[in-house]
This record gives sequence, C-alpha cells and structure tokens, in this order.
Amino acid sequence: MKAQLVTLLAACLLPTVLSEGSTVAWCYHLPSCNDTTWPHTVAHQCNGTRQSPINIVTADVQADSSLTAFSFSGFNDSSALVQMENADGKSVKVSLDDSKMSVSGGGLQGHYKSTQFHLHWGNGSSSAGSEHTVNGKRYPMELHIVNMKSTLPNTTVALEDPTGLAVLGFFIEATSDSGKPESWKNLTSFLSSVPNKGDVVDIMDQISMDSLLEGVDRTKYYRYLGSLTTPSCDEAVVWTVFKDPIKVSQDLINLFSTTMYINTTAQSLITSNFRGAQELNGRVVTSQPSSATTPYQALSLTAALLYHILYWL
Repeated sequence: MKAQLVTLLAACLLPTVLSEGSTVAWCYHLPSCNDTTWPHTVAHQCNGTRQSPINIVTADVQADSSLTAFSFSGFNDSSALVQMENADGKSVKVSLDDSKMSVSGGGLQGHYKSTQFHLHWGNGSSSAGSEHTVNGKRYPMELHIVNMKSTLPNTTVALEDPTGLAVLGFFIEATSDSGKPESWKNLTSFLSSVPNKGDVVDIMDQISMDSLLEGVDRTKYYRYLGSLTTPSCDEAVVWTVFKDPIKVSQDLINLFSTTMYINTTAQSLITSNFRGAQELNGRVVTSQPSSATTPYQALSLTAALLYHILYWL
C-alpha cells in the first residue's frame, strides 16, 4: 500500500503531467504543440514573467552570502528511489520516497520533501539537450530533482505558492569513457524495461541519489526564482542550478535518445525534450560570494608589500 501511495504522489508531479484542471495538449517534437506554442496554448502561465529555463550569464551573477551549504537527507539511501517510468512519452522519471528523502539549507526558506527526478536530453552526440545554459553553452543533458515544501499538503497547493517547489538542476557532461560511472550504467540498464509511454519498472534498492551525483561539489550553485519548464509552467519554483556537471560517458547518454519512445508503438524516439531559454525580465541570478584571495595569497601579497616598502626606505 505504501509503495502504491508513493507512486500515486509521483504521478501527480511534473515535468510530464499537466497541473490539475489543465487539458491542453503539448509536446516537444511537433510544430503544432512544441515549446514555441506554449505561451499561446497555455497562456495563463507559460507567457509569465518568471519563466524557466534561462541562460545564466556569469558576468551578471550577483553574490548572496545566504546561499550556504545544503543539508541532504536520505540521498545515500538506495531504497528511496522507487520506480522508473516512461512518463507520458516525454521524459524518464524516477519516483522518490519523500518520507526518506528531503533537502533543506542552501538559502531555502524551510524544509522540502524530495518527490521525483527526471531528465532532459538532446539527440545523443549530435545535439545537446540541457534546459539551462551557461553563457550560451548547452550541456548534453540535465537532471532535475523536484522537492515540495514539507508544510504543504499536495502538489496542487504547492503550485499556488511562489516558493512551493525547490528544483535542483544538475548539468550532465559527456566523457569518452565507456559505461561510466557505474551508478549511471546501473540506472540506464533499466531504460530497456520502460521504452514505451507509460511503462514502469521497480528500481528500489539498486541506486542511491548520492551515487548519481558523485563528483559534484554541491556547495557551488546558482539561484533564481522561476517556473516549471513544462506546461502549465507554474511560477512556483526556487531554482538551484549546480555549477559542477555530472560526468557520464557518451555511450550511456546516447541510450536515452535511442531507447525511449514517445508512444506505445515504438515509432518515434524521445529526442530534444527541453524548453528553450526564457527572458529574465529583470530577475537576478545569485551565487555564493567568491573570495578574492586565499589566506596564503593574502600573506604573499602582504610580504611583497613589506618588501617594497623596506626596499625604498
């Protein structure tokens, strides 16, 4: 029963399921319903002023000393990753047991339960597919961990709160290795079990979130206020985009665009399932203050200054 409740909750979450009451059809692959049409077909939100994703221009990022380290709970627990799903033929989604996984700190105002993660990709090595970009650079993939404010009863209510959701975004960068890292080899091994729209497979006790994020410095990140990146594009998200990418071999990245199908007849592969960059509209992207000098550098500068003073005496 508990597993069924977790699955039901995950099914209510985006990126691939429209918010309650919306019946608008949307897609990535057809001119009639791709992301260029969303501001018109889902005009209530998708043409708003704090839409996501964005292009992060590092020269414009402002320092914010409140962006401290996060506290991650249950990210080392392999039983917290419950099921993988071909979510409505638009993405790969993994439901999380939010009684075991949560996040706080990092400048967030409160405690957030981790509910699911999903991925966006391009078309293998031929085109990149991250949603956010940095100085115009698009990475091969992007992973989003969706977290809901723990004081809220459900997703419908969370989408009405300007900070109801906190999404953690991780870029994925390709390497020339084969089948690396092991955690991602394990994760992608389940793709063959969910090729078609609506397919679901149990992955409990196989992978932890920490293992998928190995090598990422989670103390360095960008922060801004934005929205869901799929219809209905609700402007209810505190976005965290980590600076360090996850390193995954190109052969494993390729599996997403060569294994997953939009429908149940294995005719069209899911490729380029990302939304284009949206206007900032005056929003400010923040990050941790960078120290101009290390203690060692400061000591060296002091010594050099004293040398020049004594030289000229």
